[in-house]
Amino acid sequence: MTQSRLHLAFPDGHPGGRVLVIGAGGSDDLSPLDPTLTLIRQGNFPDHQALAARGYDVAPEVEGAFDLAIVRLPRSKAAARAAVADAAARLPAGAALWIDGQKTDGVDALLRELRQLGPVDEVHSKAHGKIFRLILPAGDWLPADWRETPLEAAAGFATLPGVFSADGVDPGSAVLAAHLPDKLPTRMVDLGAGWGWLSAQVLARPGVQQLDLVEADHAALQLARRNVTDRRARFHWADARDFRLPEPVNGVVMNPPFHEGRQADPRLGQAFIATAARLLTGAGRLWMVANRHLPYEAALAQHFAQVTEIGGDNSFKIIEATGARRAGGQPQAAPARRRRSR
Repeated sequence: MTQSRLHLAFPDGHPGGRVLVIGAGGSDDLSPLDPTLTLIRQGNFPDHQALAARGYDVAPEVEGAFDLAIVRLPRSKAAARAAVADAAARLPAGAALWIDGQKTDGVDALLRELRQLGPVDEVHSKAHGKIFRLILPAGDWLPADWRETPLEAAAGFATLPGVFSADGVDPGSAVLAAHLPDKLPTRMVDLGAGWGWLSAQVLARPGVQQLDLVEADHAALQLARRNVTDRRARFHWADARDFRLPEPVNGVVMNPPFHEGRQADPRLGQAFIATAARLLTGAGRLWMVANRHLPYEAALAQHFAQVTEIGGDNSFKIIEATGARRAGGQPQAAPARRRRSR
């Protein structure tokens, strides 16, 4: 954990009063802040869990008023503006709102915008980023379009700035949906379900009796609850990499992420593959989409006895896999069929 820009903003430690932090990551250095006086809004499940394990009060959604706020900028410009608007709404006029972010996440552009809206001082630069302080003006000083506003990414599907594929259906998910069989297994899981579009396509197929939607982004999962109202759907705010169910399922669909921040990391998709194998019965099937260049074949061969590319295009490959293997490499036994009593 490297020393953060918070040490430049708060060289004497906790600034006093109740502090709201929006967007802090699980490994961020927050040592200047007093955990007993700090509430962190973090909707990414792994970061949420890591912060809670460090003793911080953390929640995916927050309410109430605070004396000071710190916003750690996300990559999305619209999501960054919405975070600033939400933090400002929880502070009194004259309170300090600190903005912390990397140049690659648009901190310089946001600094220029906020200089036009209110008094900005205490600008500190470090590690390819900046942290600066805005003293909140009185009255309605923020533009109305900075506040979080739902988008319609597809007919009947709401999204929000900052969630994955907020502007429309992800092309990979669309290709995967087009290659799903006409009839699907009874018990299904959507790993990394996002705001629910692919799950809705699964539920539209005959055969499905239950679908578990697993998503680490709390905001996306709340959107999925809104977008997928079918009673067969069950929703889980969880990290797909270690997600478990009490009973195995016989079908998994997934469009796994392959970026950790700005860095491509195929290990994310490989971990999703391992989870799918762990969830499935031996006769169960995995359907997944991946960018064609991603090296998932070895992981698929490690965790499944049969792996077939069933379609795709120049950008994506659609994989069907069955014969889920146990950790030791043996295929999982298919559950015994119950005999019907006469």
